[in-house]
Amino acid sequence: MPEPAKWRNPYKLLPMLRWVVQGAYVVFFLLAGIEFHAFYKQAISGGPVTAHRPPAVEGFLPISALMGLKRLLVTGNYDEVHPAGLTILIAAILSSFLARKVFCSWVCPVGGISRALEWVGKKTLWKRRKKPTVVNDGADLALSSLKYLLFAFFFWAIVLGMDKVAIYKFMTSTYNHAADAKMLLFFTEISRTAAITLIVLAALSIVVKHFWCRYLCPYGALLGLVSWMSPQRVVRDKDTCTDCKACTRACPVEIAVHKKNAVWTPECTGCMSCVAACPVKDCLTVTQKGTASWSPYYIPVVGLGTIFFLWGIARITGHWHTDLSASTLVEAYRQANTLIHP
Repeated sequence: MPEPAKWRNPYKLLPMLRWVVQGAYVVFFLLAGIEFHAFYKQAISGGPVTAHRPPAVEGFLPISALMGLKRLLVTGNYDEVHPAGLTILIAAILSSFLARKVFCSWVCPVGGISRALEWVGKKTLWKRRKKPTVVNDGADLALSSLKYLLFAFFFWAIVLGMDKVAIYKFMTSTYNHAADAKMLLFFTEISRTAAITLIVLAALSIVVKHFWCRYLCPYGALLGLVSWMSPQRVVRDKDTCTDCKACTRACPVEIAVHKKNAVWTPECTGCMSCVAACPVKDCLTVTQKGTASWSPYYIPVVGLGTIFFLWGIARITGHWHTDLSASTLVEAYRQANTLIHP
């Protein structure tokens, strides 16, 4: 095995940069949730409404967004009810093609929370063992398939099972009008079953890296399939690799990077943790080997740039704020507790 060259890795700041970006998004969505809660309370109270409804909360309505995407592709009509949710979905898909699953590893607040839980595990449960619970290859493959099965179900039920008339009826229903309020009530009036489920998922994420993201998130499954077609991937130079396994240990989804010539798997989130951990110059590069490669910093720049660009276009073209009137929202929100899925 060749000795590692003495080299100061210029990409070591990437994990810290990702912490900053993820933390900023977690705070942003938390503030959006607080603002939406104030808007909801004022809307159902019958008094004056001074709070604003932040469109970003529609990012937590992926099923409605998927319906909006099918309607857009079939009819050319943009979602008037939850346009921000559709914009966020399109931005996530496009950024995943251009720069892997950047949305998952740099933007998604659930991913940020999962990473924080991983850090808790590292400082507590793993401290003596020096590593987290490692899922063997067979179990990892079986568990990973769960999110693809969940996505396949939604794809079958919505994309294949609903025609444009059925989708339009759902999207204009009171249930869909109140979908954001129902999501809010899920957390503010959480049931015992839901609370226990969230606690179990949080506990599993402390023991196993990114349990929800790796095994259960259908949104991540969709973005993974898109990123599988991305021209960007991490490439390993086996001639300079020292088999130190630092890349594999750094990977949040435990991809065996040290064994691969190129990381094509849809499980790769584009976090660049492996590149940041590599002690050998140009051993791990992006897209191509050696000096012709992309800078790993381009991955988050291109991914986040795509998301912000589409947000800007949506704002300019009027595809960010809902077309629903305040009175329609008030009527729907007041029924949110009793509405069932049509």
